[in-house]
Amino acid sequence: MNDEKNLNNDGMLDIGSVGEGSFDPFGDDDFELESQLHEEKKAKEKEAAEKAPAKKEEKKAEPPANPLEAEISAAEEKDAETARDGLFSKPPVFSYAGVTEEVNDSSLTFDELRIAKSDDFPELDDGKRVTWTVEYGKVKKTVPSPQKTTIAKYKSDIETSKEFLDSLKKAKDKTPECRLTPKVTAQSKGTLPAYKGIFASYDEAEAGGKLLSIFPSGDGRVYEMRKTEMGRFITPVSETNEIRKVRAGFIPALPLIPAKTLFYILRFFKYMAYQGSYEALANIYWDKQAERFVVDIPEQKVSRASVSGRPSAAFDSSRYIHYMDIHSHNNMNAFFSKTDDRDEKAARVYAVVGRVSGFFPEIKVRIANSRSFVEIDPSEVFESIVAVRDFPEEWKSAVLMESDETDEKRVFLKEMAGSEDLGDAVPNPPASPLKRA
Repeated sequence: MNDEKNLNNDGMLDIGSVGEGSFDPFGDDDFELESQLHEEKKAKEKEAAEKAPAKKEEKKAEPPANPLEAEISAAEEKDAETARDGLFSKPPVFSYAGVTEEVNDSSLTFDELRIAKSDDFPELDDGKRVTWTVEYGKVKKTVPSPQKTTIAKYKSDIETSKEFLDSLKKAKDKTPECRLTPKVTAQSKGTLPAYKGIFASYDEAEAGGKLLSIFPSGDGRVYEMRKTEMGRFITPVSETNEIRKVRAGFIPALPLIPAKTLFYILRFFKYMAYQGSYEALANIYWDKQAERFVVDIPEQKVSRASVSGRPSAAFDSSRYIHYMDIHSHNNMNAFFSKTDDRDEKAARVYAVVGRVSGFFPEIKVRIANSRSFVEIDPSEVFESIVAVRDFPEEWKSAVLMESDETDEKRVFLKEMAGSEDLGDAVPNPPASPLKRA
């Protein structure tokens, strides 16, 4: 009975529906194994078929998109694409140290642009210390290979990116600049090779164990020592990049001495000169509490060639800073004498006034530090006697000037001096009346 049920219409034994070539009952393979694999395959196909309709149903279950939102999104994308297409031909901009300039040759690599700009910006000389960033709208990227990457290629890659298109959709500015900005990212200030060292003395240099050692000497010079198998070579250094160059001078930590204060002192000196060409001394203190300068005329013995005084005890150092000694040379020139060199040993500012009876006295100023003196410009410690704008502004409207004044100079000076030939060494006369001041 069972055999009859398994017969098909042709009287052949039905062993299951299998695809042609997928199952061979008469092959050498094991029948039971082939049958098991066949059944597993059918089960997987059935399971996949059952899941397929469920996915369709889930898709149908999703709420339909808002037609208005879809339309707005499509419009924004179209506007962004239009704006982007217009930017393709717009040249990028080099931006550095307050300078912005269009880069018309975008076939250059970023490194070639660096080299082209290094004449104007020497800090860009070393390509290893320079990195590039490109800021295009809201997109900001660092250029990974400046030596190999052309500006045009990098700009195009950004313009065709989805990130750039999306940023244009939301941006108010639809025509942003493509800014190329170099940055010096590495500096070697203060670094020395491992074989070189700077030391405070010869003894420290000797113990430092460096091949090359730089150190100061008691004679005020700087020396370099080189250690070799032959011995130690020690020579003076005329110039070195390892030690920062310093200019002698004075950097005030206090305000300028008011011009009014200087006027009072000059009038006092003029009075002493009228009494019998006597010299005189004044000391200037800074009152830390009141934050102002105070002038003291100490007890002093004066003559026509010298002055000696005793600082007032009232100006104690807890409140007052002895800032300056200023003395006069009556009607002689302003200069610092040998006596001044011996006496002016404290670290402070010293001034001498000469020709006090003249309309404009002479003033010289210097600083003292460790038995060394350096002259400085009086304007570094005194307020200017004549300010640039100390006159009514309307006066300038009456003045006309010309760029070439050669002929006018000669005519003016001939009239003033009555000379036939004044030569070239002449001071400047008033400006020619051709150009408004």
